Formats: sequence, C-alpha cells, structure tokens
Amino acid sequence: MNGKRAVAPVLIFTCGNPSRGDDALGHAMYDLLQKEPLDQVDLLTDFQLQIEHALDFEGRKYILFIDAGICCEAPFELREVAGCRDDSFTTHAMSPASVLAVYHQLTRRDPPPAFLLTIRAYEFVLGNKLSPAARNNLQKTHRFLLQQPPWSGFV
Repeated sequence: MNGKRAVAPVLIFTCGNPSRGDDALGHAMYDLLQKEPLDQVDLLTDFQLQIEHALDFEGRKYILFIDAGICCEAPFELREVAGCRDDSFTTHAMSPASVLAVYHQLTRRDPPPAFLLTIRAYEFVLGNKLSPAARNNLQKTHRFLLQQPPWSGFV
C-alpha cells in the first residue's frame, strides 16, 4: 500500500476566520459535521481558499463550499458554482469559482459539480464570538445538511 488514504466522493470545504465574529460560521459548521457519521464525505477547513486547494478536488464527485455571507437570505442559500477565472485569481484569497477554474487549468478536466452554501452572517468584528442570529442560522443549516444532504444524488 502506498500510504495514501482513499478520497471520499464528497468534499465539504468550510472556510472563514474564527476570530472575526460571524466569519467563524464555516469553522463552526466544520466542528459540527466532524461529530456526525457522514458516509463518503471528507471535511476540510481553512481560513480562505488558495490556489493549492484545487488539488483537493481530484477524485471527487461533488464539492460543497460552506462560508458566511451577508448578501443572502437567512438561514442560508445554496447555489451551484461553475469554474470561472475572476478577480480573486490574483489575490491571496480565491473564490470557489476561481479555484474550480484552476482545477480545470491543471487537469484539463471539468471540475466535479460544486455548490456554495452561504450561511447568513451579521457581524464580523475581530475578537467577537458568533452572534445569536448567526448561531441560530448555523443550527438550522446543520439540520438541513443532515436531513437533506445536497450531495445525496451525486454519490
């Protein structure tokens, strides 16, 4: 055996800064999901998406990005993401669409179906904890993921 772990068909990638109030929603969801018996799912978390994260998409059938956002309905919004090189391509933090475009550029293959789950956030103050409203949205989103996993039709 080569020592490599098998890649699960589903990747849930959460991101955000746990030191900035509601920006911690991604990490908080990661912590909740780690406690669940999720079959065929790998979890990954980071402060932000980087170009090297495109390598994490290899062998996947479905990718779910989870992040906090203020421009969505409460408790969350789920939308499909297509690979597209955008302005974030040249910054230190990339959008899901841009990382998917990098995957295509590296592999010359279409990326797997990808979706962005944005949990409604309200406050991003450095040093604050999750706001009560964001914590409520987190719990509702967690229940949704367990009761109606959006990846179930892909694995």
